[in-house]
Amino acid sequence: MSQSSRTPKQFSSEHVPDDVVSDILTLLPVKSLIRFRCVSKPWNSIITNPDFINTHFDRAKSLSISNNNNAYLLYAVIVNNYDQKLCIDVCNSDRTLTHISRFQMPISHVRGVGFCNGIFCLYNSLNRMLFLWNPSIRKFKMVAPAPTTRIHFIRSSFTFGFAYHSQNNDFKILRMASYTLEPPAAEVYTLSTDSWREVELSGSGPNIKSIDSLNGDCWNGSSPCLFVNGALHCIAKTLDFNFILAFDVNDGKIREINLPPRNYLDRVNEHFERLAVFKGSLALIVFGEDIDEEIDICVIWVMREYGVVESWTEISVPVCWVGRFFGCTNNDELLIETIDEFLLSFDPLACDTGVQKNKAVIVSEVEKNVWPAIVAGKLNPVRYKYFPLADAAEVHLLMENSSNIGRILLVP
Repeated sequence: MSQSSRTPKQFSSEHVPDDVVSDILTLLPVKSLIRFRCVSKPWNSIITNPDFINTHFDRAKSLSISNNNNAYLLYAVIVNNYDQKLCIDVCNSDRTLTHISRFQMPISHVRGVGFCNGIFCLYNSLNRMLFLWNPSIRKFKMVAPAPTTRIHFIRSSFTFGFAYHSQNNDFKILRMASYTLEPPAAEVYTLSTDSWREVELSGSGPNIKSIDSLNGDCWNGSSPCLFVNGALHCIAKTLDFNFILAFDVNDGKIREINLPPRNYLDRVNEHFERLAVFKGSLALIVFGEDIDEEIDICVIWVMREYGVVESWTEISVPVCWVGRFFGCTNNDELLIETIDEFLLSFDPLACDTGVQKNKAVIVSEVEKNVWPAIVAGKLNPVRYKYFPLADAAEVHLLMENSSNIGRILLVP
């Protein structure tokens, strides 16, 4: 056999069809794609094409799911009292965290408004400007302020939301504000047009004009709007009751969604509440003290059917030492920071099942061992003291102070 027959045939890159090149490039990491934009004009055209970007993102996401990759924790740290860095940790199967990367944030004094498809929306608290940042390709954009706006920051409560509009392959930023002496206002920014427009609120619902404040207010450090079911959501508060404002990114309209029954917080004292995505559904999560049981609890209201008020379903579990609630993880665990600054995640459904099982075991054991002993006279209740009926008020004070051990009997 001749030497030439053993030599593999060499192909020029020009002979490789563009669709084959595009398919191969979708398998590469973002850092490699950034470098390969300099290979040739055709490659740069392929890599910067919006359709290629979407295909690359979808393939990376599906590959991560199929490989059962664990979730990632994204958070910001402040260095030297000024610089902010974005940190990314991977969540291991043994519930530990492994730090994998860190990015220098392009500006300081920022809060996160939202994160969609690899892009962060940031709000600068000093100059009140919005920014879009893609750390993977090191691109950063300041959002142009609206040329004319009804939104101002005097005696106002305002919030932001960031969403991906899948139908138009676009990104939107919602800005809403409520005022003490004026009707509320809302504006939406569209990335593709780099422009703002005012959102009409007059026909959005009967309670819009009575809004006093918005849960997610950027001044008090609470969470911005929640994006789920193609809409941005925040809790609006009036003097009499609360409800949800939902901005649909498809039709650009704002609507009201009723919260659970108006007495849904009656049993919870000293609470704070947040909207979240739980089991793929819109959920209201409340932390506080159960007034009846005098224990710290977490009450989760899940809207099983989106937009249907009657589908709100309650889950209640005991939980304590909650300092902050960050949201729900990909596997529907609640991610919280304890009062002593430990990061903790837990499955509320498993806790709820455990509580119910424990109650069932206690009831069964009491019926089996305690009641028969009382009937047989082997167990007698402890009596603390007899009081005349006229001293009922004093007895109530004694019980409130938990000073007694045993039963208190009132006699005529």
